[in-house]
Amino acid sequence: MLLDTPSLYFRAFYGVPGSVVSPRGEPVNAVRGLIDMVARLVDTRRPTHLVAAMDHDWRPAFRTDLIPSYKAHRVAYGDVEEVPDLLSPQVPVIEDVLGAVGIVVIGATGYEADDVIGTLATRSPDPVEVVTGDRDLFQLVDDSRGVRVLYTQKGLANLATFDEAAVREKYGIPGRAYADFALLRGDPSDGLPGVPGIGEKTAAALVTKYGSVEAMLAAPDAPAKVLAHRAYVEAALPVVAVAKDVDLPELDDRLCATPRDPARLVELSDRWGLDSPLNRLFAALDKACETTPPS
Repeated sequence: MLLDTPSLYFRAFYGVPGSVVSPRGEPVNAVRGLIDMVARLVDTRRPTHLVAAMDHDWRPAFRTDLIPSYKAHRVAYGDVEEVPDLLSPQVPVIEDVLGAVGIVVIGATGYEADDVIGTLATRSPDPVEVVTGDRDLFQLVDDSRGVRVLYTQKGLANLATFDEAAVREKYGIPGRAYADFALLRGDPSDGLPGVPGIGEKTAAALVTKYGSVEAMLAAPDAPAKVLAHRAYVEAALPVVAVAKDVDLPELDDRLCATPRDPARLVELSDRWGLDSPLNRLFAALDKACETTPPS
């Protein structure tokens, strides 16, 4: 299981009341909410391995150099993401707690969490479940390799499972074509303008007909609207594509019911008042690990 951790902690922050605070009165709603999310996922999905992917660069230069508008609407100042003031201090706590529990937390310089997930999903020899609220990761769906997305739009209690059939039913395209589809249609959430005059249905029809944007550009009957905006289309291709070749170390991401750093975990639990959510997480880990053979 690969967690799009930024997507989840934003959801936790907005889903758990801000009145949830530490013994010193600091907000911990995102921390507690994220721990409970992981506990629920472990309890219901029983993954054997788990990685929490992080953004080490939420707006990578290799993307903004090609499409300057990429996520520009989410910039607070300079190259700093607009994040609620009460959420920012909770992110290091989330990383620290997950690490002490024994869950691998990893990012990569110059890349987003999506790229870490894309790389790990691609190199995994086992089936993969990606947990995210980001539709961009639908491009990783691959029935032949057992890669599917658990989409959190309606919350963890109503996870939508996206395999190839589900992507095709919703968008009329195979999952691997989602990046090209989004490129043509545009994606305001990422600051991608799309090709003027091409909406969702036309984008799906074009991707279905040609197979990919690259094949479309090379076709003798390439659509005039696409050719008229060829510079944008060619620049956007590597922007919308999730990287699958990030240089990541080998990870021991096996789940275990024993904390990796018990002393640190006790310290963090006392400091931030996390006994209840951590107890729920370890109860889920106990059940998952007793039914999972070591690998």
